[in-house]
Parts: sequence; structure tokens; C-alpha cells
Amino acid sequence: MSEPQKYNKILVLALSGIGDALMFSPAMDELRISLPDAQIDLLVMYKGVKDLYLNNPAVNKIIYFNFLKEGLFSSLKFIFSLRNKYDAAINVYPSNRKEYNVISFLTGAKKRVAVKYLRKNFLNFGFLNNVTVSEHDDQHNVITNIKLCEEFLGKKLNKSGGLKLILANDDLAKADKILRGMNISENDLVIGFHAGCSTLKNHINRRWEPEKFALLGRKLISEYNCKIILFGGPDEKNLKAKIKSLINSAAVFPIDDLSITESAAVMKRCNIFVSNDSGLMHIAAALNLKIVAIIGPTNIKYIYPWNTEYKVATLNLECSPCFFYSPKPLYCKRDDVQFKCIKELDVDLVANLLKELLIKI
Repeated sequence: MSEPQKYNKILVLALSGIGDALMFSPAMDELRISLPDAQIDLLVMYKGVKDLYLNNPAVNKIIYFNFLKEGLFSSLKFIFSLRNKYDAAINVYPSNRKEYNVISFLTGAKKRVAVKYLRKNFLNFGFLNNVTVSEHDDQHNVITNIKLCEEFLGKKLNKSGGLKLILANDDLAKADKILRGMNISENDLVIGFHAGCSTLKNHINRRWEPEKFALLGRKLISEYNCKIILFGGPDEKNLKAKIKSLINSAAVFPIDDLSITESAAVMKRCNIFVSNDSGLMHIAAALNLKIVAIIGPTNIKYIYPWNTEYKVATLNLECSPCFFYSPKPLYCKRDDVQFKCIKELDVDLVANLLKELLIKI
């Protein structure tokens, strides 16, 4: 562990998705507690991440730059505009891509803090970092991020904090209006579904089929007279429409055309949230919702819903988990059923786990 030092300006690179960024929020809190007078800025390339951290008091400034849309010249020009402005740069875990390590290096920060990955670390230029902790497959991402900051700060930190998401009053007011439009009262049982997840690197194969979400929805409405809200991003509008059509009930409400924080404000009303392994699952954890997480190829120990009550629907196959952090696309090496871990996960398993949580409401 490095010796404690004084740092005036720190750049946190949260360049991956919203779930990864949220799982850094307990570490961000600890950074602020340990360095109350430092400037801690956050560099992001997804607007959703920017929105989720907008009201976080631990952050001084959010720097948003869409590297995916900008060309190489514009990206380099932007990175060099940050050069030598920070004492330290911290790469949020997970971020096992050479581009992220190069960005950290090009900022000119003397301390470049990152995880030393078990897979493809050298090929992704992990050697450019000079303050590291080793990845651990039995350790949650939140703990890995805390340990990363412990190594950087040279001191032990609190490991019990939850994910932090502070919603604006405008988001909460809009959510209240939307819920009133659905005629949802305080006595209604409300269950949220998220049937999507990222499609990058073949991760669409982490999704439980919409037909199974629909079958689960019909079952829940029949047994509990509940209302179901369907959540997801702009690219998941057709997915939500399909599930609503398959359930064919007036008790199902797709949420469309909302920002990520507006969606989160509506999610706050849910009694239980059923989700694939996705960023919205981690938002649900930040909102302290009860969660049924549907997880196939991902290492559950990395990403289970943090600091909230949850159940994991998984088949626990002998080949699981098979997805670990690297730039390599998700693939299945089974000869019998491709992505069996998600394809053969049945509705009754999820429904029974949900019932265990419902007993406590």
C-alpha cells in the first residue's frame, strides 16, 4: 500500500457503463471523506453516467466527452487539454481496455491508479499504471474499487456504504405525475421489469427472453393483481412493446422517452424489480429496491445487487461463470445449447424467488 500523500486534483475516469459507474460511488464517497479539500472531477463518455452523478456532492465537476462519436484527432485534442492538470487519475473498475489506460497515461497524472487484471492486462497496456491492486474473482466490484482507493490513499476505508444516487426534485415530480397517470395508488403492488441490457460485445446473449418476461408478467398479474412497469432505454422500446403485447393486460405500463434519472424516479415506486444483469439492476440497488436478478454467463460475485435485499435466478451450471472482464466479446463454448445458462432458466424459478421477496412486503 502506498504512503499517504496530499492530492489536490484527482480525475476519476468512469468511461464504461452506468452500472460500473454506480459501483464506484461508495469509493467516490470515501475519496471525498479522505480528501475533503481536493478537486475530484469525473470524466465520462455516456450521458447516462453524467446524469446519475450530477447531484453527487463528492464530485466537483463532470467532464463529458463522447469518445465513441468523436474521431481520433478530436479525442486526442480533448485529452491533451487535460494534460498535467491532475495529480492522479483513477480508472474505475471494471475498465479493462487499452484505450482507457492510454487516456489515463496521456493526462500526465503522476499517479495512475487502476486494477491489474487477471486476463489480458498486458495486452491492454496495464503496465501504463503505477498504482495497482490485483483483480480477485471472488470479490464484488464495489470492494475492488474500495481496495483500489485504499492503495492510492495508503489507508483503510469503510466498505459498508451503499450505491449512491441522488435524484433531483424535478425528476421525482415528473415520476409522481407519470404514476398518477397510471392510476397507481400507494396500496398497489408494483413490480418493475427490465428485459434489456447492453448489446455491446455480444452481450445481448445475457438477456432472458421477452416471452419469459411476458409469461412471468401474466402469472404475477393473475396471482397478485399487481401492476407491472416496463423499463429500458430508447433502443429497447420495441422490446417493451413486445412484452406488453404478449402479456395483453391493462395492468402493464411501458416507460418510454424518459431520461435515466426520470426512469430511476419512477423505479423508486416499485416494490420489487426483476432485471437482467444490467445498469438498471444497479440503479435498483442504489434505490434500495428488492431485486430478482436474472444472471447467466456473468460472474455473480462481481455484480450481485449491492447492499440491498435480492435473489439471484441462475442455473449454476458447471461452466458458469464464463464471462470475465476483458475486451473479448461474449461467447459460449457449449456444444449442446448455446448460452444454456440463460436459455434454459425457466419462469417458475424466477417466480418462486420473487414470491420469497413478496412474503416480506
